[in-house]
Amino acid sequence: MTEKILILDFGSQYTQLIARAVREANVYCEIIPYHKPFTFEPGLKGIILSGSPFSVNEEKAPTVDIPAFVQQLPVLGVCYGAQLTAKEFGGRVDKSNKREYGRARMQKQKEDVLLNNITDGSQVWMSHSDSIVALPDGFEILATTESIPVAAFRKMTTDTCPLYGLQFHPEVYHSTEGKKILKNFLVDICGCSQSWTPASFVNETVAQLKQQIGDAHVIMALSGGVDSTVAATLISRAIGDRLHGIFVDNGVLRKDEFEQVLETYRNIGLNVEGIDAKQLFYSELKDKTDPEAKRKVIGRLFIDVFQEEAQKVSGVKFLGQGTIYPDVIESVSVHGPSQTIKSHHNVGGLPDTMHLELVEPLRYLFKDEVRKVGLELGIPADMINRHPFPGPGLAIRILGEVTEEKVALLQQADQIYIEGLKKHGLYTSVWQAGTILLPVKSVGVMGDERTYEFTVALRAVTSVDGMTADWAHLPYEFLADISNEIINNVRGINRVVYDISSKPPATIEWE
Repeated sequence: MTEKILILDFGSQYTQLIARAVREANVYCEIIPYHKPFTFEPGLKGIILSGSPFSVNEEKAPTVDIPAFVQQLPVLGVCYGAQLTAKEFGGRVDKSNKREYGRARMQKQKEDVLLNNITDGSQVWMSHSDSIVALPDGFEILATTESIPVAAFRKMTTDTCPLYGLQFHPEVYHSTEGKKILKNFLVDICGCSQSWTPASFVNETVAQLKQQIGDAHVIMALSGGVDSTVAATLISRAIGDRLHGIFVDNGVLRKDEFEQVLETYRNIGLNVEGIDAKQLFYSELKDKTDPEAKRKVIGRLFIDVFQEEAQKVSGVKFLGQGTIYPDVIESVSVHGPSQTIKSHHNVGGLPDTMHLELVEPLRYLFKDEVRKVGLELGIPADMINRHPFPGPGLAIRILGEVTEEKVALLQQADQIYIEGLKKHGLYTSVWQAGTILLPVKSVGVMGDERTYEFTVALRAVTSVDGMTADWAHLPYEFLADISNEIINNVRGINRVVYDISSKPPATIEWE
């Protein structure tokens, strides 16, 4: 039975960070909207109440029944969760004189298990416009800061399970000992055993997949990416060759990627059919210059090819997908269904058109956890640590019309760039890198000849999750070497530029 912490989300931008911190302590947790009903199942060990953009004093402020929760389990309120706790038990929360945002120093007023081994004066991160000005009867202050009287508190009376509140955000990087505070709550207060590891996840998931799938067959689209590869490997561990993978060469993959990925799949024992559909995609992409039009063509053709191949397999009842937790969280947002889930995570409507049940073994994992599980499964590290690659592939890195000749040019240049990053030890310090073929030709000189050839832009960014990104400060010497190598070896390209735009305002991809 898996131990679990439940995080009730009141809409804070930091809620996922709480979950990440809990998982890092090898404790499994799930995020649910504050208004979603749940049961006090045996494995549930505690509840964390998130922050929120709301004020607890607003007329329609979100609320939950904290007195009822704390009858059954330990509860920790964070920022809004702490203010709501104070208010629910009869305390007072008022507007602060000024919005408190940023670093503060926490001064311990009382020793307590929650703050065990926390340095007095430890840096914490504030982000709130309300403050707790009076605690309820039966509660006591554990810590203050220079500007707020109640930075951490607890319920003293022992007629319930432990109840704590933190006015600051322990989950963010700038709270230097925040994760230690959360670990104290998880281990010493909730009694979690910290036994949730990649190995335990693999064992539990394979057992669950065997039960879910039974004797049926599963069909799955594979892309060569981390998520689909790890998901397929888990399913294959459960049902063997009754998983039927389909890997489509859409003509806009990286150089030699189709053959290399199929070889890797064979080596790790996956049952995968490779479909060469390059010419179909090239013919349909002819004359398409609008980025969205190119995306739609690739998405539509992929569904057509996938369905045609799927019909050749009998006994299929399930569709495997590599959906991961951030996509699930978005879709059940406090603010209503999200419109921003990436289309490749629901495979463009395939479940609707194929009438198959979904199998999503990674739906409760974050990206870094997917990578750890992949390594636990024995998937080669170079595949696990690959940079993200866009679903429409090189089609959105060729600005304007996509042709077979342009794809060949870009594949050669991109291979030189990516292999150069690996050779110089720069690949793992970059979150994503790629080469863009611009619809620009310029004059050059090679030997005694004038040339009139294409320009490519090199792109490399550093990021945690792709939501924001800074351009990677690659060494000038490296860029000079790569520029020379591309121009000298790829006939048709005579100019190389480097993109130094960050996201925002720019995006990582150019289309």
